Amino acid sequence: MKTVEDDTGRRYLLLKRSDSASLVRDPENGNECYIQNDRLESVGEESALETAARRVSDPVLTLLTNVHDEETLGLLVELSERGPLGVRTLLDASDFCESDLHGRLTILSAAGLLEEADVAGERGYRVTETCETALEAIRTGARKTGDAPSDDS
Repeated sequence: MKTVEDDTGRRYLLLKRSDSASLVRDPENGNECYIQNDRLESVGEESALETAARRVSDPVLTLLTNVHDEETLGLLVELSERGPLGVRTLLDASDFCESDLHGRLTILSAAGLLEEADVAGERGYRVTETCETALEAIRTGARKTGDAPSDDS
């Protein structure tokens, strides 16, 4: 696979090339079609796998590329469900040492998943709209596949 672009600037994944036309897949919707070869040009700055990742929404992609473990994901879920929380509350509620928590909060803030908030006159954090959108998308996926925890557990 490789990334190609048509004469309108739209990017595709090249699946098969013949003498006159190529079979391509639109990375955003998965549709496949043939396009004349003279309308296609190779794109070198983006790998085929990066192009394929376009099928994932920007908020979910941001979440996936910045959250590397379950504890960090749990931190975002707690902030989403409990609203803005102060740093002291976050330290008390987690197993993170102060420097680990600070590092995670910094990375998540830089990624646009968290923002600072004033909580009872102290510094705290809340999830951003981008984060909430991504969490909702993955929560919905868990419910659809039956992987969401039940109230019995």
